Amino acid sequence: MSESQELLIGLVSISDRASAGVYEDKGIPGLEEWFTAALSTPWRMETRLIPDEQALIERTLIELVDTVGCHLVLTTGGTGPAPRDVTPEATLAVAHKLLPGFGEQMRQVSLRYVPTAILSRQVGVIRSRALILNLPGQPKAIKETLDGVFPAVPYCIDLIGGPYVETHDEVCKVFRPKSAIKG
Repeated sequence: MSESQELLIGLVSISDRASAGVYEDKGIPGLEEWFTAALSTPWRMETRLIPDEQALIERTLIELVDTVGCHLVLTTGGTGPAPRDVTPEATLAVAHKLLPGFGEQMRQVSLRYVPTAILSRQVGVIRSRALILNLPGQPKAIKETLDGVFPAVPYCIDLIGGPYVETHDEVCKVFRPKSAIKG
């Protein structure tokens, strides 16, 4: 892929109450704030605010990857043990490959802050040429999780055929093997 290709990020906030207007969604603004500070390469986002409905989550993920062409899709919310939390099931249903290290690392990062992180069922998967990650729903937890896992995301995007993504090192220092570093 071209070095100058714009990174297209799909941001999906999954919440019955926020999607119904009961309260303001904080997931998408938290993600946008993090990416604005972290990314030094051109990027844009597609956003969706949807309820905790497995079929709708699946359709949204498929649309963002297969139709819109997102290279990275991040979900927030719906990863706990409650009956309505079905984000991981929806993500796994549309996956072509599972990347268990992402889920393991996201929980490990969160355990530094809260013991209830062991209740999280976040997953990371590949669908076609896109990486899909399930994140927590709260802005503070989103930032902590991205700080902990995003250093591996740009190289993963390289490997699946996406654009070359660079960051501001003071926010998030990306890791790539020496043979994969451009410039």
